[in-house]
Amino acid sequence: MGRPKQFDPDAAVEQAMQVFWRQGYGATTPQCLVDALGIGKGSLYNAFGSKRELFDRALRRYLDLQNSAVTEVLEGSGPVRERLRKALHFIAQTDLADPDRRGCLGLNAAMEFGRTDESVTVQVQGMFDRMESAFRALIEEGQRAGEIAPGRDAKALASMLLNTVNGMRLTARVESGPDRLLRVIDTTIDLL
Repeated sequence: MGRPKQFDPDAAVEQAMQVFWRQGYGATTPQCLVDALGIGKGSLYNAFGSKRELFDRALRRYLDLQNSAVTEVLEGSGPVRERLRKALHFIAQTDLADPDRRGCLGLNAAMEFGRTDESVTVQVQGMFDRMESAFRALIEEGQRAGEIAPGRDAKALASMLLNTVNGMRLTARVESGPDRLLRVIDTTIDLL
């Protein structure tokens, strides 16, 4: 009979996610992961197959957590414009509160891999699609409620919001405070 696992795989994926998020995929060695997870290399490979498989699981976890957090804000109560503003504020505050200014793991992975890795591309595009779809649904709700002009292209506005979020996440990595991001948020909401 084999030995029972000495660690929680879900907790290990969470810890690995933190390492990849801080260092990037390329700079994270198997030894970094072993040290962070507190397990042997054999256990790492037995549980996850490879560094790459662990990265894919960590990236999926991150993207699911991010999507859930933003969707929760968007699905709150109140006027549509205010929910959109709250979602953008939530993203900016989350990124600015991180002392390491790691940004978004999904965007970081997209920048590190570009389109050279189909799995990363598909996962990040999926994140974009989910966020854009949530924005579009809320914009269409705002159009039905008379908060947003019904003649505006909801899909184009949702794409603009997605691009705004991605730009904000990059900007937050180097900004010393919230002023620039707050201006972007206010201007973006005013444009709707």
